[in-house]
Amino acid sequence: MSYRHLSNIERSKLEVLHRQGRSSRAIAKELGRHPSTICRELDRVTSSHPYQAEQAQNAYEERRKASVSPGNWSDALAASLEEKLEATWSPEQITERFRIEGRDAVSFKTIYRWIYAGRLVRGVLQVLRHKGKRQKPAETRGKFAIERTISDRPKEVRSRETFGHWELDTVVSGRGKSKGCVATLIERKTRLYTAVLMPDRTALSMEIALGVAISQYPTGTFLTATADRGKEFACYAHLETTHNLHVYFADPYSSWQRGSNENANGLLREFFPKGTDLARVYDDDLAHSLDLINHRPRKCLGWKTAHESFAEELSHFILQSVK
Repeated sequence: MSYRHLSNIERSKLEVLHRQGRSSRAIAKELGRHPSTICRELDRVTSSHPYQAEQAQNAYEERRKASVSPGNWSDALAASLEEKLEATWSPEQITERFRIEGRDAVSFKTIYRWIYAGRLVRGVLQVLRHKGKRQKPAETRGKFAIERTISDRPKEVRSRETFGHWELDTVVSGRGKSKGCVATLIERKTRLYTAVLMPDRTALSMEIALGVAISQYPTGTFLTATADRGKEFACYAHLETTHNLHVYFADPYSSWQRGSNENANGLLREFFPKGTDLARVYDDDLAHSLDLINHRPRKCLGWKTAHESFAEELSHFILQSVK
């Protein structure tokens, strides 16, 4: 159970009860507090004079002000923090990345406190990015024969040991909005996330969109892909032949088997919330959101960004391919 400071109202009640000569234990019972809390409060304020709620509250507020070291705060630090918050970094990402770079910083809890206290710009951070997960509706567009299931994937794909293994998914518009949707791809080892707008959720549109995405990277950087069993992935045989990769399919109703992609789709929803008509989204807007996501430091990457991790793997891949 977390500790909760006495409120102004509780201090006023404490003053009345203390003047009545009630014991600390009796006051604690009346206020629903632990006796030690009441004892500490009385010891802080009373000496040769009776307990006064107003004086106690003022002393508490002064202590709170002093608890944030003035030496930690500076206009330069605030500007740096706000720049990263505007770039959609979380307080933890800011703190850890600054630490790795050897820059002056404060704890992520302090950053949260400064946001809530209004010392940093409000509204630039969604403190709770995921407010509950919604399950995808069941597939109603028919089924298609698959060749490989997720249990057939090599061990190095499951363990993220090697580069070039991707997860695929689709983000759709709000119900009744339009057929516009987005094909999303994430590289499992580096967490690089990319996406392509599609006019509809058909297999042909998916085949074209994935072809566009794959063409942005050197040949050989797409070794495998893992998808759900949505009808848009019925194009998988063409993908395998055209791009020389193997496609594996997750088990039905098992989105956790493609956890990286599901998580990244949640990050994309920060920019295009559920209900957005994706047919009205421009390529530049999508590219900007992807750039912000891929330039956030990631705990799972040792506080590197997905962009940095992918660039490192790509340079190793290119060096090996020219040997």
